[in-house]
Amino acid sequence: MNPTIRLCLVLHNHQPIGNFDGVFEQAYQDSYLPFLEVFEDYSDLKISLHTSGPLMEWLDERHPEYLDRVAALVAEDRIEIIGGSFYEAILTMIPQRDRVGQIATYTAWLEDRLGGKVRGMWTPERVWEQSLTTAIAEAGIEYTVLDDFHFRNAGLADDKLHGYYVTEDDGRVLCVFPGSEQLRYFIPFQDPDRIIEHLRHLGEVSPGAVAVFGDDGEKFGTWPDTKKHVYDNGWLRKFFDALTLHRDWLSTTTLADAIDNTPAKGKVYLPDGSYREMTEWALPVAKQEEYDDVVHDMQHDARWARMRQFMRGGFWRNFKVKYPEANEMYARMMMVSQRLAEAEAQGASGETIEAARRELYRGQCNCSYWHGAFGGIYLPHLRNAVYSRLIAADKLLDEAEQKTAPWIEAAAADLNFDARPEIRLSSDKLTCLLEPASGGRLYELDIRSICHNLAASITRRPESYHRKVLQGANAGSDNVASIHDRVVFKQEGLDQRLQYDKQPRKSLVDHFYDNEATLAAVRDGRANERGDFAEGEYEAKIRRNPDRIQVQLSRQGNAWGIPLRITKGVTLTAGDSELRIAYLLEGLPRDKSLHFAVEFNLAGLPSGADDRYFLSQNVKLGQLGAQLDLRDAQELALCDEWLGLKVQLNTNRPTHIWTFPVETVSQSEGGFELVHQSVSVQPHWFVQGDADGRWSTELTLKMDTSQAESRAAALETAAAGLHD
Repeated sequence: MNPTIRLCLVLHNHQPIGNFDGVFEQAYQDSYLPFLEVFEDYSDLKISLHTSGPLMEWLDERHPEYLDRVAALVAEDRIEIIGGSFYEAILTMIPQRDRVGQIATYTAWLEDRLGGKVRGMWTPERVWEQSLTTAIAEAGIEYTVLDDFHFRNAGLADDKLHGYYVTEDDGRVLCVFPGSEQLRYFIPFQDPDRIIEHLRHLGEVSPGAVAVFGDDGEKFGTWPDTKKHVYDNGWLRKFFDALTLHRDWLSTTTLADAIDNTPAKGKVYLPDGSYREMTEWALPVAKQEEYDDVVHDMQHDARWARMRQFMRGGFWRNFKVKYPEANEMYARMMMVSQRLAEAEAQGASGETIEAARRELYRGQCNCSYWHGAFGGIYLPHLRNAVYSRLIAADKLLDEAEQKTAPWIEAAAADLNFDARPEIRLSSDKLTCLLEPASGGRLYELDIRSICHNLAASITRRPESYHRKVLQGANAGSDNVASIHDRVVFKQEGLDQRLQYDKQPRKSLVDHFYDNEATLAAVRDGRANERGDFAEGEYEAKIRRNPDRIQVQLSRQGNAWGIPLRITKGVTLTAGDSELRIAYLLEGLPRDKSLHFAVEFNLAGLPSGADDRYFLSQNVKLGQLGAQLDLRDAQELALCDEWLGLKVQLNTNRPTHIWTFPVETVSQSEGGFELVHQSVSVQPHWFVQGDADGRWSTELTLKMDTSQAESRAAALETAAAGLHD
């Protein structure tokens, strides 16, 4: 029997919101442009191309000639443009209204810029829940690509995975293609002849089959070592030559062609899931390690091929449990989405509302909400970008509500979906989110003028791949490997840098240490916690004045078994970029001192640059990665000239101050790396009760953005001059 088969090559090109401009440009030069240049020479081949919104907007601004070339190939019916969530939001993470909005908005943008009709979409990270069918169909999409792993989990045998199926939800119908995991690992890492033989065999056993390769376009040049392999060594031309040579039985076609010219193989309802690797990454670390061990132990067992089909990992939404920081971003995003929906329900419309919606959509970009083979949530610039967009959306909604004069407000509600109340204290200058039930800590501090969350740090925690770090393994191979298989260390001695935190890296965390505790012990997590305040539950009260609001947090607890009460007040004034923080400790012994510290973690202030430094008494004390042990100080500033921000901490009485960098050892496509996450600043005192067993202090945290605002004003003036 002569083989006949359709091959759908579906490329997914993506760069996230907040990625560095140089990364965009490098990926363009290494992947997107050279792939297009090679593809243009093969007139018999067709592909389906998905480019995410953040990348597409960048290309339209920086390389419109590239998009013009793509549009020409669309007109020739050689490229099918695939749509999707405009800013690559994982659809299960956002409300139904935003699912439809993201997809429909991007469809309109693509059709306007590139021509052609958008009929299919890329499902971000192939994260699937059956209810998505309704939103996708409502947005006007006919079909999407998932992984064959989804279909196996639905009980389909391998010989049933070479075509598309119809699925349904609430009476809405969608077609779904199973993308081949085997082809994902073959392309571009196997010899083209090996891939052709695989397709030939498939065509012989299943004549008329539709095979789908759907994966990252960055595999063709941007992933480590692939530029040399794919272009310099000619892999892509050899692959395209092979496809052309065998076009009598092997037809490269688009998803649209497959839909129009082949029947559906049947109906299917797919269980919640994603591609196989993603489900493994979503597991809790202990279970992920156990999963890896089981796979390692069983892979040579004769029964493994039959057993493997019944194994699956975790559920994507549990990334919000595995990484509470992801839940904090998610909850903040939901806050903005709900506020936008309420504004529209009250009749708000126009350019400002649409601008707020676009910023919200950008803040839904998925990459910083999870972690796997890529840096994800461990990359500060991606987290900062999400918060920046969400804060910008908030400011636009203020503008739509005509909130122009200095203002102040506070409210208690379950802001992070833990069934306990949090407090939002907000003004025209700052927004603070506080968790009374978890140490009375500050977990978000938005500097609205520069759209920066100063509290967007991350806690150092175990990861399953830390076992590889401790083993000090290296790939030691000249072969080009998938990023899932590479073991590369970007710095030496990473095994010595693994540290894990006892509490989340937040601010206003109240500690009692041994009197002999040192900076090194606190930095390394060796200092004993002698009190129950760091994560204990605080009572909260909101005290309002017309232009000033104080959140008062108090807890009756103990340190060294001594009953103590801590009351801390956080005060914000309308029109003021300063937090005033007052502490009152009661029940202190009068005959001995207790070692009390207040921890701040200030994020988005990188180390390793001379224009980011500590300052005291107008004297620079080193870069922000420096470890400081200051004695009898009353002020310390953290300056970031690139950001245009100066954070000034003052105390009303002499204090000792520790500072040290918080750094994680995390995994990215380039290998294991050390990443600076925040600067920990801990003023600490040896406190002793007065005649009434009381001790108090006051701190101020002032955010000075005058440098950033002056810079922005100068740029605005220059831009206005260009338009005159």
